[in-house]
Amino acid sequence: MENNFFQPVDAAQVPRFAGLSTFMRLPAVPNAKGLDIALVGIPWDGGTTNRAGARHGPREIRNQSSLMRRVHHVSGTEPFSIANVADVGDLSVNPINLLDGLKRIEDGIAAIIADSALPLAAGGDHLTTLPVLSAIARKGPVGMIHFDAHSDTNDRYFGENPYTHGTPFRRAIEEGLLDPKRVIQIGIRGSIYEPGEHDWATAQGVRIVYMEEFVKRGAASVMQEARDLVGDSLTYVTFDIDCIDPSMAPGTGTPELGGFTTREVQELVRLLDGLNFAGADVVEVAPPFDIGGMTALAGATMMFELLCVMAKSIADRRTRG
Repeated sequence: MENNFFQPVDAAQVPRFAGLSTFMRLPAVPNAKGLDIALVGIPWDGGTTNRAGARHGPREIRNQSSLMRRVHHVSGTEPFSIANVADVGDLSVNPINLLDGLKRIEDGIAAIIADSALPLAAGGDHLTTLPVLSAIARKGPVGMIHFDAHSDTNDRYFGENPYTHGTPFRRAIEEGLLDPKRVIQIGIRGSIYEPGEHDWATAQGVRIVYMEEFVKRGAASVMQEARDLVGDSLTYVTFDIDCIDPSMAPGTGTPELGGFTTREVQELVRLLDGLNFAGADVVEVAPPFDIGGMTALAGATMMFELLCVMAKSIADRRTRG
């Protein structure tokens, strides 16, 4: 290699079931210094309102990520050759104190950003994205492309509790972390609490693409709209595994019928090529509800898909100077 970028363990030399379990078999490092992309776990599900278990997501995604190889078979991207990537471990979390948990996550992501690396995180429930955005958007609001079955823009649960995995993006907009006119949510579906549940989000300018619209239009059309909407400004990508149909990803807290196929979500993420990434995450993988590791494998695969487009974006910007 002409560079000193970290490389994954070669599965032709050391079998996938052997060695340390790290994201994509990359070296485990203590911090993000010198990295372009920091793969990080956020083992926290303190915002879950029903089926808990996403706190175990990072560990099992690491396990299944041993199946990832070096080169993307469609784009030809070799992410480990064009960007320096490693596993920086799990963030410190507090499983019994919600507010302290959120603060620890924000501080951990802020440390990654201070080292000039982009975070690519494995959750954790979707509330973990709020403190990630708190760290990323300290200099101003960012755009967001959001793949999910749920809008996650509700207000309060169980009385006056503002922080759950159903509220992160309402809080993020209220706190000035997201520019709502540069937020698009793709794949939203399922029964809702009340007829106007999404009215607040759309009133702020959030673009919601329901699954039925996606089916009519297709991936290329929807993603072109997404790219036009977020433009060239910094954009965060968040991928809730429940956007995939539960027949292919059953291990999640709030499954919804009628979702994407795994092939469709691979196409969607590949169409993010060239985005100005602020970071990304894959959340809501809940291994206690999984079958044969198939949901964790989907999560690991989507992390690899995201890694490829992020690494290419970094390399292209480095080339342009």
